[in-house]
Amino acid sequence: MLYLNSTMRLIFGIVAIGLLWGISLPTLESQTMDKEIVLPAPRLKSEVSLEEAISQRRSIRRYRPEELTIGQISQLLWSAQGITEGGMGFRAAPSAGALYPAEIYLVKKDGVFHYKPGKHRLKQVLEGDVRDQLAEASWGQKFIAQAPVDIVITMVYERVTSRYGPRGRRYTDIEVGHIAQNIHLQAVV
Repeated sequence: MLYLNSTMRLIFGIVAIGLLWGISLPTLESQTMDKEIVLPAPRLKSEVSLEEAISQRRSIRRYRPEELTIGQISQLLWSAQGITEGGMGFRAAPSAGALYPAEIYLVKKDGVFHYKPGKHRLKQVLEGDVRDQLAEASWGQKFIAQAPVDIVITMVYERVTSRYGPRGRRYTDIEVGHIAQNIHLQAVV
């Protein structure tokens, strides 16, 4: 099932979110909203092999208008940063020193949601449709506003640079690639 490649687009980096809202992540996160969505448990087996997923992965810019199901959203977010080993809290994508600087946001027509990997939940942090603003902040790429769902991957560099110094920025940039690859491959299965 090719649901990501036909219905959503990934936007990377704190630059886009900063341009969009002009506020820092701690300010965004501190906004109090009651809406929290419990996501269904991820499935751990599929009918598509890793090799088939790699072969079928494509980037497109025309999307079907229907919404993703909560199960599809759950699976995509889990593949990005979901907990894969409860005792140590390891996640789906590798992270230097297991410091996990990534913060994942889901942008839909009804608002912006922060993914909470420990609880496998979404917490709404903004109400309303900001996809047009996100498209404009993403160098005017209008197809972003047409996608029913956008995933924004942000990085809190200080989580890694506090341990690794300036080279921690490189580690976090590499981590974004790991996360994006997981999402793209998950979208094919």
